[in-house]
Amino acid sequence: MAASFARRYRLTKTDEYSSVFGFRKAIRGNWLMLHYLPRPEGDIDARLGLVIGKKLLKRAVDRNRVKRIVREQFRLRRSALPVCDLIVRLATKPLPLDGKAIAADINALFDRLCRPRAKRESA
Repeated sequence: MAASFARRYRLTKTDEYSSVFGFRKAIRGNWLMLHYLPRPEGDIDARLGLVIGKKLLKRAVDRNRVKRIVREQFRLRRSALPVCDLIVRLATKPLPLDGKAIAADINALFDRLCRPRAKRESA
């Protein structure tokens, strides 16, 4: 059985989701999109929110499976992630629904989030 996903690691309120989407920073993978917003000073944990729409995955069992996979990868990598509010959104329909491919996709997105980006201030 997987470990619990504590409330302090979750985005729970509508305005928390709105502020992350409003920040308009995202990284796109093959199937998933990772929206992120750095958290204020003093906060020590990354938090995760999930948006898996019925439009792309009709069956609840499939939506729940994607959520479980993403939550588990977040739980395993949480300590190495930057202190951000993260929202993982399903961007395209994964055909067929392959758990290993979804896990690889979210891990690639987490890797890209952790990588320091080059500043483009000279432009």
